[in-house]
Parts: sequence; structure tokens; C-alpha cells
Amino acid sequence: MTDLAAREWRLIREEAWDGPMNMALDEIAAETAADGGPRTVRVYQWEPSTLSLGYRQDPTTIDWEYCEREGITVTRRPTGGGAIYHDTRGDISYSLIAPASDLPGKLLDAYELLCEPILDAFEGMGVDAGFATEERPEIYQPACYLRELNPAHDVVAGDGRKISGNAQYRQRDSVIQHGSLTYESRPSRHLSVFTADLSPASFRERVTSIREQAGGSRADAVETLEATLGDWADATTGEWTDDELARARERAQRKYASADWNRDRVDPV
Repeated sequence: MTDLAAREWRLIREEAWDGPMNMALDEIAAETAADGGPRTVRVYQWEPSTLSLGYRQDPTTIDWEYCEREGITVTRRPTGGGAIYHDTRGDISYSLIAPASDLPGKLLDAYELLCEPILDAFEGMGVDAGFATEERPEIYQPACYLRELNPAHDVVAGDGRKISGNAQYRQRDSVIQHGSLTYESRPSRHLSVFTADLSPASFRERVTSIREQAGGSRADAVETLEATLGDWADATTGEWTDDELARARERAQRKYASADWNRDRVDPV
């Protein structure tokens, strides 16, 4: 494994894209890294608010009519786990993308390494956060934030409630780790995307937010995350190339916006 900070990294500061484009940009950045280009660390919003399904998500667990009525985009992630509602204001997302040869071969070792700057960012925001110290049973398996808590990979606040969901996968000999940090929780809206009748009170018992734990503005939280990720990778502020954006738009349209992928998990690409 190489010294990550000794490699060429670019930091793409927070920008807003729809769900299919956010997933496509991760894939294109992985291809760039695999072809000898820069590694990428990015921070992003979901505009409009988006429900991202886990790779093996059963589509019958989702209230598609509610999502359409409320203007919530639905896309499927290449990573596992349950669905996550990414509110445009309430969610802060990131991705870290590097060649697989830069990272430990074991998934959990790589995962923990790439979570280091996320935990440092929480500290910078004034949030006491770390990996869960004990297992907790699931409340509702199809929802990422209501699945069982596992000390190996769930990031929780000091009171034991989940504050961040993170996952990892490989694409074109590159590792992509992406995650969602909850700045502000909207339990009723989050739960309404599912067909099950779920209690907002049970959600609040399991999930917390940066705003609840530490206060502060969303802009300050984003600035802290960007600065921490940039320092960790010794990254230079950068941007997408025109070619990357064109390929990402095509990938988003052909794959991540398609019913084949989102409803049936069939990759048209």
C-alpha cells in the first residue's frame, strides 16, 4: 500500500447533482483513477432530495407513488445495505476514490482507513462520534439507518445513535467509499418513502444529527468536512473535466435513471 497523501488527489468541493448523476460521477472518477489520473475526494448534495436504494433492495419495500408525488428522485446504489433518504438540506455526502493498489486488500481494513477523516471531521464539528461499541437489533431491515447496528462499520454519536452511513465497492480496479452524514434529520419524510408503517419516535431513538449533537450551520459542517478530507489526502482543489462530465451524464441516463437498474437491478451498461 502506498502513502495516500503522497499521491495526486483532487478535492471537488460541495456541488449539487441529482441522484443518478451523483452515482455516475463516482463511477467515472473511479475510471479516471484506474487510468492513472488523480484520486478524488468529493463532497456533494442531492438535488432534488433522493432515495438511494441498496444494491439488493427489494423494490416492493418502497412507496414509489409517495416519492413521485413528493418529487423525490429514486436511484439504486452499487453498494449494499438499506435505502437512505438524502434530503437536500439535511444530508451531507462524500466520496473517496482511489486505485485498489493504494489501499489495504481487506475490505474492512480499507473501510476503517477511509473512515478516519470522517471521524476527524465529526470531531472538528464538535460531535463525539465513532464506530458503534455494541450491537443493537434491527428496527426495519430495508432502511439503512434502522438496520441492526454493527461495531465493525456503523458510525454513531456518543449517545449510541447512528449519525452516518458509509459503504464501499470496487469499480475498474478502483475503490469507491461513499457515505452520508446526517446534518438534520426529517424522520416523517424519511420513513414515508417505505411501504411499512414506521414510527418517527422509533427513528429518533436510533438516529441523530450533527445539528442535534453540536448545533452550528450546515455551511460550517460542510466547510469542516471539506477541510478535513482535503488535509487528510493533501488534496488540491480541482474540478471535473469536460470529458468526465459528458461520460457521467451518459452513464446517469443509461444506468442510474433507468427502470431496469432501479426497479430490476439489471445493469444496462
